[in-house]
Amino acid sequence: MMTMAFLALFLFAGSAGPATAQDTTETTHKKVRTLRGCLERVDANEYKLTTTKGSTWEVKSDALNLGEHVGHTVTITGVVSHAKMHGMKEDAKAAQREHGMNKGSTEHGHMTATNLKMVSENCHE
Repeated sequence: MMTMAFLALFLFAGSAGPATAQDTTETTHKKVRTLRGCLERVDANEYKLTTTKGSTWEVKSDALNLGEHVGHTVTITGVVSHAKMHGMKEDAKAAQREHGMNKGSTEHGHMTATNLKMVSENCHE
């Protein structure tokens, strides 16, 4: 039943308009993303990046010392976990927002960080 609802919503999103669907697909379906936001610690090896648009990303990395950037504004590049499913989920949420439903929903994903650049020593740019 839930699968049918997602499928219907996804098909509906595709008919919402070519410019909107294409713009969303260009970003939400990418396997590698670069995001900018405030880095917070969730637990010993997991961090959360909150962007200025309110999207949240659970971030992990074996290659980078993310801990030294907690509380900083950073730009992180990394590999999106399950990029195809992430894109479909975000497309469905975008379609809902476009039609006045679920206005408060923001993007949420999981990423393995491969590069980090500090932008500011605090999260209040």
